[in-house]
Amino acid sequence: MPESAGPVTELTSQYVSQVTNDLEHNLKEQERITAEIAALQEQLTTLQHDHAILLNMQQALGIAAPTGGVVVPSPRKKSGGTQRTEAKKPAAKTAAAKSATAKTTAKKPAEKKPAAKKATSEPAQPTLVELVRRHLAEQNEPRSAAEVTEALGRAYPERGVQTKVVRATLENLVARNGAQRTKQGSSVFYTVPGESAAETAEGTDPGT
Repeated sequence: MPESAGPVTELTSQYVSQVTNDLEHNLKEQERITAEIAALQEQLTTLQHDHAILLNMQQALGIAAPTGGVVVPSPRKKSGGTQRTEAKKPAAKTAAAKSATAKTTAKKPAEKKPAAKKATSEPAQPTLVELVRRHLAEQNEPRSAAEVTEALGRAYPERGVQTKVVRATLENLVARNGAQRTKQGSSVFYTVPGESAAETAEGTDPGT
């Protein structure tokens, strides 16, 4: 029992010391905040007193020189009615603008119809898949993705053919059995099956 009482007493004394320190810190903080509140209250009282003096001076100046640059309370009351009437004008303008916008938007679809008809009358451009497969069918030996890209870039410069897109198209054809892939060292080459090449030579659509 005497041995266990020692640590308990030390722990209690630590708690007592900690609580005492916390109390002292708390009291100091209360004193500091109270002093700040008193100073702020004094400043507020001074500002309120100055505000009352300035109001009296403003009223005196407003009566002595009503046509001066000082804003007098009486004109402020009259401006309320003008603000209401002026507030109606933007509302009317907004309504007119909305109606005009609605009319213009209603006319736009009608104006675009002729352009749509012209677009449908133009022949459809071949897809990249068709171009790639047609090019491979016309070759007597396998071609790499870079070679196919270079050939299509010369034949169709406006399409902006990229090697990554052509390689993805070739892999897609291989997955659908529309092309065959062979590897020579670190290079990969592509070709179309013999039946597809024969069909292309006979004029059959390569996409079918």
